[in-house]
Amino acid sequence: MTRHDFQLVRDPFGRLVLTVGGLSYNAVVPVRSFPISARSKGIALIGADGAELVWIEALEDLPENIRQLVEEELASREFIPEIRRINHVSSFATPSRWDVHTDRGDTVLVLKVEEDIRRLSATMLLILDINAVQFLVRDIRLLDKASRRMLDRFL
Repeated sequence: MTRHDFQLVRDPFGRLVLTVGGLSYNAVVPVRSFPISARSKGIALIGADGAELVWIEALEDLPENIRQLVEEELASREFIPEIRRINHVSSFATPSRWDVHTDRGDTVLVLKVEEDIRRLSATMLLILDINAVQFLVRDIRLLDKASRRMLDRFL
């Protein structure tokens, strides 16, 4: 279903309830198809049984109240900090400890092996730390010179 003839509300427990075609579905979860490259496009509302109930082409096409509920739910489920600056790297051999500044504040990640840095495009990287937390470098060209120099040692 691609039309937006559905209702979405929160129940008293804070879970999303979808009403479409006269049927109600409890504990609905929004899932992004492309959580990094197209965050506002291609979102499915998934029922408790794992079935896709509604397909949303673009968040901006939704009525404001429904869009806000979907965005709130997605934000509560997703955690991919975006690296803005690399402050220090303990060693250029792995494992190494990285002190980084992200969009969510300063933190430390441990890079286990160089293969845990995945290139998603020519300028975008996904870094997996030893605790399985994924860090995103949206555009390496936007990093400061010192950060790029440290990162280049691992690429």
